[in-house]
Amino acid sequence: MQIEKSFVVEATPAEVWALLTNPHRVVRCVPGAAIEGQIDDQTYTGTITVKVGAISLRYKGKVRFDRLDVTERCAELVASGRETRGKGGADARVTSRLLERGPRQTEVSAVADLTVTGLLAQMGRGMVQDVGDQLFETFTRAVRTELEATAAAFQEARKGLPAEA
Repeated sequence: MQIEKSFVVEATPAEVWALLTNPHRVVRCVPGAAIEGQIDDQTYTGTITVKVGAISLRYKGKVRFDRLDVTERCAELVASGRETRGKGGADARVTSRLLERGPRQTEVSAVADLTVTGLLAQMGRGMVQDVGDQLFETFTRAVRTELEATAAAFQEARKGLPAEA
């Protein structure tokens, strides 16, 4: 199943790139996700809990940055996880691209190729799509909040400094 989403954020491409390629920052934006360890410079272990109706599914697995191209502003990551209490799993390849839309305005587009097995797969494509939409909306709000907090802290730190020539 493929899911395509995009959103615009009030931040420069460099600011968005710094957030999206830093696992410890971006995980704070993913609902129910946590980093538990690091295997190497590009690979991390962790968990994510996904709520589907009255059911909560917890997955344990790893995520790896397969490609980070700062020039093209393109990042590819591969994630895989297995249910902690069931026999199901999920695998995803997510490609994100950044496009400058204006001063301090960046469009983030993401394409996720997702494969699910087990209980989540039994719920059907529509349910998986709904859960994906909800997760993406929550992620988008959190990214905006994170970037706005960073921008506000930067502006506060600059107060009282002499103007640049």
